[in-house]
Amino acid sequence: MTAIEEVEKSQLKDLPDFGPGDQLRVQVKVIEGGRERLQAFQGTVLKRSGKGLGQRVTIRRVSHAVGVERGFLLHSPRVEKIEVLRRGRVRRAKLYYLRNRQGRGARIREKRRT
Repeated sequence: MTAIEEVEKSQLKDLPDFGPGDQLRVQVKVIEGGRERLQAFQGTVLKRSGKGLGQRVTIRRVSHAVGVERGFLLHSPRVEKIEVLRRGRVRRAKLYYLRNRQGRGARIREKRRT
């Protein structure tokens, strides 16, 4: 292993198992002035991409009838905690079609537990 791989391996976080269609709540550290606080962003996973330290996730939620998408680096020190709230049953890896849907059409069925 090279020195770069060893440093990267030490910085990897232990992440929950999730994928497109799942509902997540991501706690992010936000610095305002000199103070630091946690801000939660909750929504549906549209895509997950990358590998290693460069793993990214895009989450979408609808706030006051406006769609908001936010991308996160999963192993970033700014990301404090990731919670899986609900598992979604989807047949695609990228859920970009949700951008054009509203209300009931944007609903994702829940994955059954067996």
